[in-house]
Amino acid sequence: MKRIEVLNNAPFAEGRQLPLPPEKLIEGEPMLTSWETDNLQEGAIRAGMWESTPGTIQVAKGETWEFCTILSGQAEITEENGDVIRVKAGDTLVMRPGFVGAWKTLETMRKYWVIAK
Repeated sequence: MKRIEVLNNAPFAEGRQLPLPPEKLIEGEPMLTSWETDNLQEGAIRAGMWESTPGTIQVAKGETWEFCTILSGQAEITEENGDVIRVKAGDTLVMRPGFVGAWKTLETMRKYWVIAK
């Protein structure tokens, strides 16, 4: 295993289509794709790239942290309390354990992500 790796915007050959359970779909018909680069310590730390076409999905982080950097596209993230933030290419964000809300992809979005339990 490499100890350091530089990730480019399109470093992976073929992504894996993510199934979207009907209860997580809020609006539209978003297609979700993931390219996982790391899955360490029995899934305690995972990293990769994610892409979504426009649509709105339910997000619940449970006990996980997610750190991500938006590479392209735009989205609105609405917290359970109604607060809304807009993210776009170049933004970096953290979703902490317990986060519950909606992720509305406005323009096809791609992000790098790291998830830790």
